[in-house]
Amino acid sequence: MRGKEKWILIVILFIAFIFRFQHIQSIPSGLYPDEAMNGNNALEALETGDFKIFYPENNGREGLFINIQALSLKVFGAEPWALRIVSAIFGFLTVLGLYFLARILFNWQIASLASFYLAISFWHVNFSRIGFRAIMIPFLMVWGFYFLWHGLKDFRFGDFALSGVFFGLGLHTYIAFRFVPFIVMLLLLAYWLSIKRDYNHEKYLHLRNEFIRRFALFFLAAFLVALPLLFYFWQNPTDFLGRGGQVSIFETEEPIKNFLKSLGLTLASFNFTGDFNWRHNFSGEPLLFWPVGVFFVIGLLKSISKMFKKIRKHGHPATSHILLLSWFFIMLAPSFLTWEGIPHALRSIGVLPVVMIFAAEGTWWFFETLIHWYREKDIHPLESPYQKEHEARFIVGVALIILMLAIGIAEYDKYFNKWAKRPEVQGAFTADFVELGRQINQLPKELPKYVLVNASETLVNGIPMPAQTVMFITETYTEKKQKEKNLFYILPDEKRFITEKNAIILPMMK
Repeated sequence: MRGKEKWILIVILFIAFIFRFQHIQSIPSGLYPDEAMNGNNALEALETGDFKIFYPENNGREGLFINIQALSLKVFGAEPWALRIVSAIFGFLTVLGLYFLARILFNWQIASLASFYLAISFWHVNFSRIGFRAIMIPFLMVWGFYFLWHGLKDFRFGDFALSGVFFGLGLHTYIAFRFVPFIVMLLLLAYWLSIKRDYNHEKYLHLRNEFIRRFALFFLAAFLVALPLLFYFWQNPTDFLGRGGQVSIFETEEPIKNFLKSLGLTLASFNFTGDFNWRHNFSGEPLLFWPVGVFFVIGLLKSISKMFKKIRKHGHPATSHILLLSWFFIMLAPSFLTWEGIPHALRSIGVLPVVMIFAAEGTWWFFETLIHWYREKDIHPLESPYQKEHEARFIVGVALIILMLAIGIAEYDKYFNKWAKRPEVQGAFTADFVELGRQINQLPKELPKYVLVNASETLVNGIPMPAQTVMFITETYTEKKQKEKNLFYILPDEKRFITEKNAIILPMMK
């Protein structure tokens, strides 16, 4: 890695760090019950030593992320930011991984642009600061495909093994990761066809046998890492689909109509109308800032065009085109195969890295075109072609830096000022419930306290989900803890059974 390239990467990582860790104690405010449920499971795991492969409450969640959050809580204590800092770390490492992946696929310039776009993307920054396990999908995908691609280039067994470990871990994250094996199969098939067509029969047979051995190692590593969860699903098959089965378009009366609607809304979310959920997005705005969105479309179309040109010329597509295009369309499936809350930025999170690669491709093509145009302008008689080339690259380079700076400032302002200060965001993260929990912590332990859970939601152990936020803040995640702190959770119709005269009743909803 050359000096200039190294310093550019350091600057990008510094920017990624600022965007993910600055004010993480206070932004976003509040704690959504789904995050709190993770926290309560993590606290209970720390207390009992029972770190589960799968936590069945709240529609079921794979245990890896929650168990990592438990380690954070052990170090930092039961605070909302201690749950979210785990996401911030994974988000930061994804930026680094995307740089290495894009560099091995293209060059360091496109890698720098792609990782910079990811570093400042509102979409990725937002989920890097929320305690949702889905943030692990981009992380595991970029590193998994980096080592797999490295293995296909250098044929080192270690790269295939590492890639298998990353993909095996992916099953332990979020249900959308289950689409990733289809990308891997298409990638390996494309690679197989390329060596079959591009090499003579004897060399092809040698490479094929080497390839089979290395892929067997890849598959074995992935299988062994995924095996504990696969065994759990074999014992508990109803947990395999979980939430995915509830929101599938195939459960609707008109699956084809809903498919077309979801597909259209999902594709439009990048540049036109995005997710309306304030937890996932700046409600209704496109997922991509408009210059990035334009470059993304250019890059996507260029990649499709290159793929067909490669097919016409060589009879098969380039393996890199298959990787990127299959990644994009397959990882959109978790969104467009569901009907609820579409467009859905969280279910589409798996496409984030490849979207930024396409945007980087489009950006680099655009500025290379500008350089070519400037270079081909009339040359002064006293000016050499070398001077003209140098001048073109300097001017266009300065323009690129100014544009990147403007995009970065706009995204920073959007997240930390415009979005973070909206009252809708506080409501989306149930900031009132956090405040209620902190108020309860100030009350005397000997005072009987009853939290009136008058919010209707999915029940967890007989109590609606919103109570999870208060339980996390007060650390009353089990009945034993509730008795120790003299704090109990009741439903509205149970209010009449309270007998203590000095008891205080605290309704969650005013």
